[in-house]
Amino acid sequence: MSHVTAVSFSPTGGSQKGALSIARELDPNCSFLDLTLQPPAAREPFGPTDLVVFGAPVYSGRLPSPAAARFSMLRGQNTPCIVTVTYGNRDFDDALLELAQLVTPLGFRPIAAAALVAQHTYGEIAVGRPDQADLEQNVLFAQQVRQKLDQGGTTPPAIPGNYPYREGGAGAFHPRTSEACVHCGTCVRECPVGAIDAEDPSRIDAAHCLSCFRCIKVCPTKAKNMDTPAYRTFAAAFSLKLRERRDNLYLL
Repeated sequence: MSHVTAVSFSPTGGSQKGALSIARELDPNCSFLDLTLQPPAAREPFGPTDLVVFGAPVYSGRLPSPAAARFSMLRGQNTPCIVTVTYGNRDFDDALLELAQLVTPLGFRPIAAAALVAQHTYGEIAVGRPDQADLEQNVLFAQQVRQKLDQGGTTPPAIPGNYPYREGGAGAFHPRTSEACVHCGTCVRECPVGAIDAEDPSRIDAAHCLSCFRCIKVCPTKAKNMDTPAYRTFAAAFSLKLRERRDNLYLL
């Protein structure tokens, strides 16, 4: 293993944090490739002595389509990899299997996998996760991966999921914009899919919006919001339903 690279699509940071915590334990000098806002620049394929840690969120049990499209532009050469997805305490459904099956024909060889819990976009679910306990578990997992590699282990993990995959990949709620908007353009620049109109940021293309709520998190005036009765009712019920803490899943 000559070099480790973390590659993530992570609109609100949970997937990035998980992938990086694993990559940095394996290689303190690891590289980081952030595909959240744009596709990867042209680059040479990863080699057989590299290791790539992929990280992506789960949206309704699937990978968001922009993540799949951007990962698909990378190439490996029998490159070992770790596939990870983050989900909001409900279920990762088919997303982890989808990620493993996506990168394999691109020249990557999954040797380990993880489904990691992160704070849900909606409501008050898994607030603060990944927390310190999660990150410590990621470190232990990375150490087990290193041991597997040192022992010459090449067997891919058995990853749960179904094919054909379930319907999913996006959410149902699209942010609103209040009169506090000052047209600074932050949300336009930070939208992973360019769904916010540059001239009128209150206009959001619902066909492209991922419901990732990145714009809500980055808006400096708090103009972007989900302050609607329908969302508040849903979020309260959903938060109650998913209040029990779920564990991360690590597969070798």
